[in-house]
Amino acid sequence: MWNPDVYLTFADHRGRPFFDLTSRVGAENPRRVVDLGCGPGNLTATLAQRWPDAVIEAWDSSPEMVESARERGVDAQVGDVRTWEPKPDTDVLVSNATLHWVPEHVELLVRWAVDLPSGSWIAVQMPGNFQAPSHEAVRTVARREPFANKLRDMPFREGKVVSNPAEYAAVLTDAGCRVDAWETVYIHELTGEHPVLEWITGTALRPVIDRLSEESWQQYRQQLIPLLDEAYPTRPDGKTFFPFRRIFVVAQVG
Repeated sequence: MWNPDVYLTFADHRGRPFFDLTSRVGAENPRRVVDLGCGPGNLTATLAQRWPDAVIEAWDSSPEMVESARERGVDAQVGDVRTWEPKPDTDVLVSNATLHWVPEHVELLVRWAVDLPSGSWIAVQMPGNFQAPSHEAVRTVARREPFANKLRDMPFREGKVVSNPAEYAAVLTDAGCRVDAWETVYIHELTGEHPVLEWITGTALRPVIDRLSEESWQQYRQQLIPLLDEAYPTRPDGKTFFPFRRIFVVAQVG
């Protein structure tokens, strides 16, 4: 279960890739703008500010996130991005930090490129840090007892979860799009006690938390802390640098 409040703890850091992504979308007066994986709606609301005449359509698979988005005035609905189909007036499709949860997302992107009207825009951002020390620490503790039994069939994302920008550019170019694809490694400057743990508690650790009892989760957390603190040490000035790779794709349908 997703917790919007925990997710929003690092709202400024999480928001920067969204704005870097949407700044490359050249739509001037779109009729309909869709946000797939809208989360708590704080970023979706900025789409309405940029394009005040557009219909804003927002989906998320988490009822908790949808409720939070609605509280912010976003007309969001619960839905799976894999079942979404574009309406004829869809001119902009945004999916920020969502498609990495969908193993078949490359096929989805191609399908959208075929189904969306000519001239429309697809803008996607996905984390690309699944081999980072933070994710490896999560997997390392999950293999230990007493957690291994409860987390044995956990579909931890490792290996090639997302493609590189060139591969996305190739498949979308072949689908008839004009493509702008790139990657960025953000160095997030965090503060506080165990800040990287707090960051991934709102994202990568959600499936783990859902599988464990509160007591087991606290035990898991205590074993994770030293691994993360070693990988991401706190500087003498109290700052912790957290490198985070992200993949961006902006495509205009031909």
